[in-house]
Amino acid sequence: MCACHITRSRRPPRARQEGAAIVEFAIVAVLFFTVLLAIIDFGRVLFQWNAAAEATRLGARMAVVCDVGDPQILANMRNVLLNQNLTSAQLSIAYNPSGCTSSTCTSVTVSISGYQIPFISPFMGFLMPSVPAFSTTLPRESMQSVNNAGQENPVCF
Repeated sequence: MCACHITRSRRPPRARQEGAAIVEFAIVAVLFFTVLLAIIDFGRVLFQWNAAAEATRLGARMAVVCDVGDPQILANMRNVLLNQNLTSAQLSIAYNPSGCTSSTCTSVTVSISGYQIPFISPFMGFLMPSVPAFSTTLPRESMQSVNNAGQENPVCF
């Protein structure tokens, strides 16, 4: 009698590795794009922090030379921050002493608080702190949009 056995066709070892490169690429790509988005978000956060500091400086510079409570000050601060949705509670201008007029104020404090930055990466929202409160105080200058000669201050318009 003949000893017959069933032979199985064996694939070469290389053919069994065909999907490994795709799996490795997927793992590396997920990690790479996560790090890339985190770097982009971190750059955006630093930009917004700098913009918030600059907005308070601009607001204070305008507040010391424009009329008390001039709405153009807050509008220009929102333009610097590229965010028109900021509320008056987040952007504040305090004239010192409280309740003073253009001729009796001694200084102005402009501040931003509670400013949130939307994140691109879902991970960065957990890792990065929110924008800290920024404030700038400057001594009073003229605090008038129109001087005594009737000339308009171009900064206030």
